[in-house]
Amino acid sequence: MIRKDEIAAEATILRHEAQQPNRLSQPTPASSIAPRSTYEGTQQRRGRHRIYIGMAPGVGKTYRMLQEAKALRTEGVDVVIGLLETHGREETAAQMEGLEKVPLRQMQHRDRTLKEMDTDAILARQPQLVLVDELAHTNVPGSVRNKRYEDVEILLEAGIDVFSTLNIQHIESLNDLVVKLTGVAVRERVPDRLLDEADEVIVVDVTPETLQERLQEGKIYAPNKIEQSLHSFFKRQNLVALRELAFREVADNLEESTDGSSDRRFSIHERVLVCVSTQGDSSQLLRRGARISSQIKARLYAVFVEHPERFLTKDEALYIELCEHFCKEFGGEFLRVKGADVARAIADTASEKLITQVVLGHSQKTRWELLLRGSTVQQLMRYLKGIDLHIIATDKTP
Repeated sequence: MIRKDEIAAEATILRHEAQQPNRLSQPTPASSIAPRSTYEGTQQRRGRHRIYIGMAPGVGKTYRMLQEAKALRTEGVDVVIGLLETHGREETAAQMEGLEKVPLRQMQHRDRTLKEMDTDAILARQPQLVLVDELAHTNVPGSVRNKRYEDVEILLEAGIDVFSTLNIQHIESLNDLVVKLTGVAVRERVPDRLLDEADEVIVVDVTPETLQERLQEGKIYAPNKIEQSLHSFFKRQNLVALRELAFREVADNLEESTDGSSDRRFSIHERVLVCVSTQGDSSQLLRRGARISSQIKARLYAVFVEHPERFLTKDEALYIELCEHFCKEFGGEFLRVKGADVARAIADTASEKLITQVVLGHSQKTRWELLLRGSTVQQLMRYLKGIDLHIIATDKTP
């Protein structure tokens, strides 16, 4: 079954996409893909990039990409296939009918003839829209560019619109988390900036049960790989985790694309920020923050504010490195920022990352220091609006 929070996430994504004309969940009208003549005599525009993303192979990314591309072709858009993998799926192959295919480039590697997308041929053909499957693919050794996404960037720079496909486990920053969730290490990865720079990111989704049925029917892998896949990557708990990860990653990406706005009306997920210092209680704070984030299914962050005019001792630097390692072990992101005003630096970080809950320890300032300067907690209460503060009692507080 689809959980309520996943349905809410998808609904929010679609509402947010409807509010942003550059991120659509429906095919782009032909009128928005202007003919090449429109740009003659003017500065070359960058092509628009739409990424179809899913939790695993077989969810239907390529199929939907083809459907929407064919709809655009009927509206007069010049569409070609740059490279597309059907993996023997008849339904996908049927969707390719009627679309022009740019011939692939043949390359020799270890006495084998392999085929890759011919970027130069696409540039010479100058279509309005090109379809490129499997964005994370590594090109054959000896290719001009190492990764397929680098070829896509060349096409975009030339003003050609691109539709591409990607699985969530191929995103660089999620690699360690995917290994932790599934036990499977993914070698082919793409930088996170591809999602940030994309004009549209569309989640193509099915239930884990439906995906397992497709696998058993031989629609994803060859028969000799089905049983092994069902007991490894395609185990139900893995698919549930990857599905949630796909929704959360795209939702977070959409939240962060609101022109730097910290408007929390668009914040769909809880986000926990743990404030780390050089004192020995930070490991306790990280454990508490990790428990909180786990209980409410929140993204975890930790922040260390370094004074620009103060150098860390060797022991302090080692402790902060330990905290960073600790944070990553919990699946969190560790942030280092500089600032003379600790409270302001924390508040700015919370705003930038759309934090909803902040975890920090008690202040050990003397009563006289509190009267003169106030505490970090008091200052944060003034700076942070609509954010919950967790003041944790620790064995050793800063």
